Amino acid sequence: MRGAIGFWTGCAHPPIIHSVATMSIARPRVVIVGAGFGGLAAARALRRVAVDVTLVDRHNYHLFQPLLYQVASGLLDPSEIAYPIRTVVRHARNVDVLLAEVTGIDVATKQVITAAGVVPFDLLVLATGSATNFFDIPHLVDRATGLKDLPEALSLRARVLRAFESAATCTDSAERRRLLTFAVAGAGPTGVEFAGALAELFRHVLPKDFPRLDFGEVSVVLVEGADRVLGTFAPRLGRSAARRLERKGVRLLLGRTVKGVEGSALLLDDGERIDAAMIVWTAGVRASPVAQLLGVPAVRQGRVRVTPQLHLPERDDVFVIGDAAELEDRGEVLPMLAPVAIQEGKHVARVIKARLRGRDEPPFRYRDKGTMATVGRGAAVAQIGPIRINGLIGWLLWVFVHLMYLVGFRSRVIVFFTWAWNYFFFDRPVRLIVGASSDEPRIGGDDA
Repeated sequence: MRGAIGFWTGCAHPPIIHSVATMSIARPRVVIVGAGFGGLAAARALRRVAVDVTLVDRHNYHLFQPLLYQVASGLLDPSEIAYPIRTVVRHARNVDVLLAEVTGIDVATKQVITAAGVVPFDLLVLATGSATNFFDIPHLVDRATGLKDLPEALSLRARVLRAFESAATCTDSAERRRLLTFAVAGAGPTGVEFAGALAELFRHVLPKDFPRLDFGEVSVVLVEGADRVLGTFAPRLGRSAARRLERKGVRLLLGRTVKGVEGSALLLDDGERIDAAMIVWTAGVRASPVAQLLGVPAVRQGRVRVTPQLHLPERDDVFVIGDAAELEDRGEVLPMLAPVAIQEGKHVARVIKARLRGRDEPPFRYRDKGTMATVGRGAAVAQIGPIRINGLIGWLLWVFVHLMYLVGFRSRVIVFFTWAWNYFFFDRPVRLIVGASSDEPRIGGDDA
């Protein structure tokens, strides 16, 4: 969970944070928990509003989660998709940053309790995101790895490369096949993108590093409970993505669900057993435990129901946005997507501004700018209203949109040239084994 889990290495007794408490009482104190897409959008939109903002997060960086799978597959370096929070808000003179763990919220006394101190607020914005949902499947949380944060991405990259290093010296054929089998559960955008990226890594890059390995033994298996991939996309786009994945060598197991994990094997509902070096779980997410912190009922996926103005029904001083919030717009519950969080973050700033001016608070209206997913080099699917795009044009659109949403000009330039290098030379430049080794405990995942 972004902003609600972290660490503190200060005094034995957490102090009260006076930097916000001693500000002029004429300026409301706004505390934003979480510097993901929603929280950062809210903080930036408040930079010219007569409020004092404290942005609390467990990390000192903003993470561009949609490209995490490229870190895990050796294409991008972590510094290219993570940007220091203080750098992002350095020009917002009314915004302060606090690196801390949020351990509680006292709504009655209007205090956010962190490991670094107690932070009082007049208005609270919770943008704590989501975490991987393992659905209480037996042993899954201990054996599988999500793809929600940098430690997980680095761990996956290390495990992939370590598996090939082990296979290069393995003389047991059955064990070697296990080492060269990689299972991905969940064929939504993250699962499809990661499976496609792995297939390209195994087809174009690693054969040059391991010339003595038989890459006919390498297998990427994508398991999906529904009968098609990319279930939220138009069926035609899902079929196009499936065909491209199969051409890359990905084995699709559709209409199959995971029942459990036994050792290193994924157990499916039809009795099939997939022995794999690595199990990646991208089949579900749940909201961060905001409902528990606030003491309010949770609804679907652990989310908190909010009003059209994005605050709690019973507390107009507590806003919840992004993946942690449930809101219906035009009869449909808004999805847990970055564009939703960004628009909600900006809208909270508009609501606060209207409240300070004594005006009516506008209801939130989501502008759907479309969804897209890449299936690998030179291929993507995009759905923008009634428009359906796939192939190279879809990929070019995907490249443009993701570059524009990246924070920082330097990151955009480096990522663009890295993608261009990979496109023309079929190379993944970041093939370093760092982070947790394959035999260390799985690093738990939270949202950015």
